[in-house]
Amino acid sequence: MKTNEVVFKGTKLPGIPMLLFNLLLPAGLIWLFITQINAIEPSTGKTLLILGTLLLFLFSLLAWFGFVQVEPNEARVMVFFGRYHGTLKDNGFFWVNPFYAKKKLTLRARNLDATPIKVNDKAGNPVMIGQVLVWRINDTYKASFDIDNASENVTVKAQTGVVVDQLAMKMKAYENFVKVQSDAALRQVAGQYPYDEADAAGKDVLTLRGGGDEINLLLEKQLSDRLAIAGIEVVEARINYLAYAPEIAAVMLRRQQADAIIAAREKIVEGAVGMVKLALDKLKDEGIIELDDDKRAAMVSNLLVVLCGEESTQPIVNAGTLYN
Repeated sequence: MKTNEVVFKGTKLPGIPMLLFNLLLPAGLIWLFITQINAIEPSTGKTLLILGTLLLFLFSLLAWFGFVQVEPNEARVMVFFGRYHGTLKDNGFFWVNPFYAKKKLTLRARNLDATPIKVNDKAGNPVMIGQVLVWRINDTYKASFDIDNASENVTVKAQTGVVVDQLAMKMKAYENFVKVQSDAALRQVAGQYPYDEADAAGKDVLTLRGGGDEINLLLEKQLSDRLAIAGIEVVEARINYLAYAPEIAAVMLRRQQADAIIAAREKIVEGAVGMVKLALDKLKDEGIIELDDDKRAAMVSNLLVVLCGEESTQPIVNAGTLYN
């Protein structure tokens, strides 16, 4: 028993010659019947002629069901009385055994822009996360026989309430399957990592916000593992929306602002200390002025106030000495 896709190796004739033959056959039968029915004397011969003509007419009618057209990036799953006989992917117009059930599938890439869902990250914070997914069918056997899309078709028809062709309904069922599995994979990936560095145990920890391509690759692998059962290939998967859930967004925004202010202050203080040290060293090396400890401390204090202050400072000229 076949368990994966194989190439169809059954009888496959060019479609145009068979179409011409099928059009000319009834006309030839009518001409033959009219010209020969009176020429045959025995009743047995006439009976055989009538039966032969009827059988050929039935064959001509049945032959119309053997024509199949395969467009680029399309496939036909060939089933003969419940038995899988391969997949026809050759492009063109063909004639095959009319008793084959020819299930049509499209192999074109399809896009899924998933609506953002609420999940909890590794730190337990609720976040809104969404993804965009590009997928296509690459194993027609699994897509046709390894998942039950009949119940999915009923669900799709009940949701839309519109009568659509079988292929569109089938592809819609696959889209529903992909959507459910993509949500599950997204929840699993998002729950394994914190939102950003503030929730991480260390600076080198992978996060949803800073992970970038690494998180996308992990998501793509999760999706590939989940969709392989349906013969679906994940071409690309990316997180396209990431934010804190509305109930904690304001609090987290204030925390991010505080983190940014602290980081900026650290940078300012670090630069100011370096500038003060440079000024003191230059005064000492060039012998411009001799400063005792009190004057050096006062100078350091004044320079730090000037360099670290948010507003411009107003200089005050001391007309006396430092001690009065």
